[in-house]
Amino acid sequence: MKRNTKYRISAAIIAAALALTALAGCNTSDNNTSTEESKAASTADQSKTASSEEPASSADQSSSDASANEEKPALEKTSFNLGHLNSTAHLLGFVAKEEGYFEEEGLDVTLTLFSSASELATGLESDKLDVAFIGSVPSLTFQSQGHDLTIFGGEMTNGHGYVIKPEFVEGLDKWDVSILKGRNVASVKNSVQDAELQILLKDKGIAIGEGEDKVNIVYFDSQKDAYNALQNDSIDAVSAYSPYTSLAESQGYKIVYRCSEEPLLQNQPCCRQVAATAALSKYPNSYNAFERALIKAYKFTQENKDQTVKDVKKYIDIDEALINTEVYGGYGTSVPDPDKQGTVALKNAIVELGYTEDYDIDKLYNTEIYKNALASLIKENPDDSIYAELQKHFDEFE
Repeated sequence: MKRNTKYRISAAIIAAALALTALAGCNTSDNNTSTEESKAASTADQSKTASSEEPASSADQSSSDASANEEKPALEKTSFNLGHLNSTAHLLGFVAKEEGYFEEEGLDVTLTLFSSASELATGLESDKLDVAFIGSVPSLTFQSQGHDLTIFGGEMTNGHGYVIKPEFVEGLDKWDVSILKGRNVASVKNSVQDAELQILLKDKGIAIGEGEDKVNIVYFDSQKDAYNALQNDSIDAVSAYSPYTSLAESQGYKIVYRCSEEPLLQNQPCCRQVAATAALSKYPNSYNAFERALIKAYKFTQENKDQTVKDVKKYIDIDEALINTEVYGGYGTSVPDPDKQGTVALKNAIVELGYTEDYDIDKLYNTEIYKNALASLIKENPDDSIYAELQKHFDEFE
């Protein structure tokens, strides 16, 4: 099993970020783009039977029942709505649904596709969503602005990049972000991918704006809109999160960079699991069940790669080879750990930049849900190496 166990933001990221005069987080567009409901996914039959050579004694059965009752308390709420973006990085929700882990935990979860972080946050605050996968930067920005939304888990690390039209690199064997000088680059305002570009440009001493020695960034409301703009003659390059980078490459565009391959950008925490703070307090058992399902889904992704790709394709309808590249190519990881240290480091960086006001993040960062969910699964599966690895990482980076 290959897995990147380092999720903290490196000192290089913070140092570079602190030099910026502006920083953008994941898509926080205030557009009124209507949400698209994802196609209803068929739920795999999860009825499981256990056989034994000999019937268990009544004492053993009583002990087993008592243990089950202790591990799985009654859920306060069983119907959950999960909001996600058009990204392969949100695969933990897809797999948990398709492999029946939500159902196994007593939850009836509906997944709905949204186009921006703002829409996802609004969904949480209007009680239309119970959980949303939102980028780290907009999550922090929303919190600093007074939105009562709590981060309680992770979903994605890295997974971003930029692509350019092939004619601009013709005859070149290699290039870096400098290739964007004098170009019009489509991106998403207040997105992680925009922030990462600005970090790299600042490191190279390249200014943002119009001119041959500058990079002109043209902002769009969503990643989908930005990517589609690449078809216009006026746009030369575009930002991308998974799976748009691989999709663009398959269509003949050239990759400028992937953030996972840039020393300044490695191990950048992106999408977080976010919920209304009041809901986490009101339905603790239900959120614990939700987290258990995602942890089980993570284990499944590590042990069943082919089926994981098929599960993702039901929500992100592109070629399976592209999904495999994005999920297992080493360009990004989807892990449920809350990665508090890395996210706090990012928060401190954008605060020092003046991008957002400082605030007490501890009040809006809940690691207990993940901690308890993982502990319960380890208790049930004490010899599981994947759960043990997750525990080791959590102990080090909480």
